[in-house]
Amino acid sequence: MPESTTDDLARTEASPRRRQLPPTPDRPLHLFTIDGIRYEAVRELVLMETGESLMLARRFSGRVPALPGFCFVRRLANPSTYSQRTRLGEEIQLAFRLRHPAIAQVFHRKVHQDALHVVMESVDGPSLETLVSAGVARGRPVSEALALYVGGEIAEALHHAHTLTDAGGQSLGVIHRDVNPRHVYVGTQGEVKLTNFGAAYSLVVGRRESPANLVRGDVAYASPEYLARAPLSQRSDVFSLGVLLVELFTGKHLFDVEDVPRPPRHLAYLFTELILSLPLAQMQGLLARFGPEDVEEAVAFLSPDVKAMLHVALRANPDERFATAADMRDAMRVALARRHPGYGRQEAAAEWAQVLAEGSGLRDEVELGEGGQA
Repeated sequence: MPESTTDDLARTEASPRRRQLPPTPDRPLHLFTIDGIRYEAVRELVLMETGESLMLARRFSGRVPALPGFCFVRRLANPSTYSQRTRLGEEIQLAFRLRHPAIAQVFHRKVHQDALHVVMESVDGPSLETLVSAGVARGRPVSEALALYVGGEIAEALHHAHTLTDAGGQSLGVIHRDVNPRHVYVGTQGEVKLTNFGAAYSLVVGRRESPANLVRGDVAYASPEYLARAPLSQRSDVFSLGVLLVELFTGKHLFDVEDVPRPPRHLAYLFTELILSLPLAQMQGLLARFGPEDVEEAVAFLSPDVKAMLHVALRANPDERFATAADMRDAMRVALARRHPGYGRQEAAAEWAQVLAEGSGLRDEVELGEGGQA
């Protein structure tokens, strides 16, 4: 259960944080204690310019000297306003509702030293971003089989989130809004974990909504309707997954922002809270004129059934895409069974290890896991 409430976080105040030496196995950093379990950080995996960090941690209790396995502790950058802090707390509350084998589980949240810390399931394996980079380094992307397998697992996780209901059976209307390669991990047993539901939209009663012109997540994977501020649906996540899969299948991002015209004047001004991988204004311009010919250019050499699946997922008009993530999942699993029978967890685990080994020794970057996001 959560250790602190949304109100606890909302009452905190943003304050400058003095940088301390990063933890190491020989010099662990005591973080906090929750329900008699002491958490010690042993490695800093990610440090962002915002002050947010991701740490690998081990757990101790009075009854068991060291609990089995590791976990991740994510220290979030403390928002500067009461409204932002309230919204952040509610986003983490939403993550607690998600229970699925392909979604990295959030265990606890804790306000510690005026910052929200989230304790979550660890993933001992690389992110898709690392696998794409390793594929580029070795001159060959991951196999079609691995991309189909991983894609089917992500779509299954999204379907679970999209169909989540409250105690009364009413849909929560969850939309991830930030499906990208940095938020998907493949573990040592071939398990796939989707992370970072912190940007998710939902219809939770009483939830504080994001400002109308605020874009959450990485716009490089956003749907056209999202950047046009049109109504969102689960088909928005279907589009984002399609963009991710093009990159996984080909090693190249679907969009090229060089020499992109300015966005049409009728599009509203948008702003973000994060540093983006592609410029926001240019992405607006690209998506405003995006069509099937852009998809075909990117996936021309792929197999016909894979191409057909991506064309449906990446329609600019949401009504022309897969109606549900489950429909997209089924299309990928049928293609996988037809073209690569028997490919599953074991094969996926063996392949990502080979990809990293061949990709300029990138295995060192994921020793003990790279980290997930709430």
